[in-house]
Amino acid sequence: MRARLLHWLGLHFGLQVKVYHGYGHTEQMVIYGHVLKLGPKPPRRYRKSVVHNAIALLRLFIVKPVAGALVEMEWEGKKYSGHTDTDGFFAFKWTDDPPLRTGWHDVQVTVHSAEGVAKNKAVGAVYVPHQTQYGFISDIDDTFLVSHSAHMGRRLKVLFTQNARSRKPFEGVVRHYQMLALGNTTPDAPNPFFYVSSSEWNLYDYILEFTGVNGLPRGVFLLNVLKEFGQIFKTGQNNHHTKFTRIVRILEAYPSQRFVLLGDSSQQDPYIYESLVRHFPGRIQAVYIRDVFEQSRAKVQEVLIKIEQAGVPYCFFKHSEEAILHSRKIGLISDKEMAVGTGSPVLQQ
Repeated sequence: MRARLLHWLGLHFGLQVKVYHGYGHTEQMVIYGHVLKLGPKPPRRYRKSVVHNAIALLRLFIVKPVAGALVEMEWEGKKYSGHTDTDGFFAFKWTDDPPLRTGWHDVQVTVHSAEGVAKNKAVGAVYVPHQTQYGFISDIDDTFLVSHSAHMGRRLKVLFTQNARSRKPFEGVVRHYQMLALGNTTPDAPNPFFYVSSSEWNLYDYILEFTGVNGLPRGVFLLNVLKEFGQIFKTGQNNHHTKFTRIVRILEAYPSQRFVLLGDSSQQDPYIYESLVRHFPGRIQAVYIRDVFEQSRAKVQEVLIKIEQAGVPYCFFKHSEEAILHSRKIGLISDKEMAVGTGSPVLQQ
């Protein structure tokens, strides 16, 4: 009966390892993941059924993380081992002999039983950015993915009634991001993208599917702590202060890189970005905030003025076309990128 129920719910029982996109630089490589003893299987198909989509979302939060699990990673013929934290999370950090090869590189991680027997394995990817003029750090919900984050009821409705393929990005945002990825560089060496969100790791595959289907630039995701089923109604609604820390890790990983920050006005992005501008003078090239929450508009404008007074240009916009024109004005994209359409295969997942 349990096996049938798990199969109907699309759940896997038994040790499994999930590996997320990692990143590397001149001194250190890092990759993250979770070990679970109960978790969702990859979706086999996507439907328009509200019931099916609701069950598919619930599945993502039916997880049982494993603390203290032995995990082993293999990179360039070398093996590294470690154990998961209390929430099943693991992070491998290691150095490699320079020069590092730029681009995406597969990494395999294996989880072992308490007796040391290999039980399951998964493959992730580590991204070593090319030497380009700028890097981009973007929020997800209500920055490029319509999410209604400021309204819990509307947010849950869109989560429960739609799926990663039926949800929509804001009009023009894919074109903007693809032009930014190609700005002042070439398709074989795109500008790096990092997606930092308060959404939980439960939604990693969901977001990965959405960005791939819609042709957003391939990038590294840094999400929030894993939540279990009883916390589902708090999804994306707390721990915004850890977002600052995750962005700091990126800035510190690439000390010679200037970054552009993209977010929205629904929650804490303007305040986090203003703090980053103060803490990292000269490192932030521009700030983009999508205007999605009327009640906070006046306060957000006050924060953005502080950013401008620190010497960093900003764009507070409702439509992506405004952001595109601003990016052209300050030199993030050129006339060549203005002519580029969406769907460039070198930028997709």
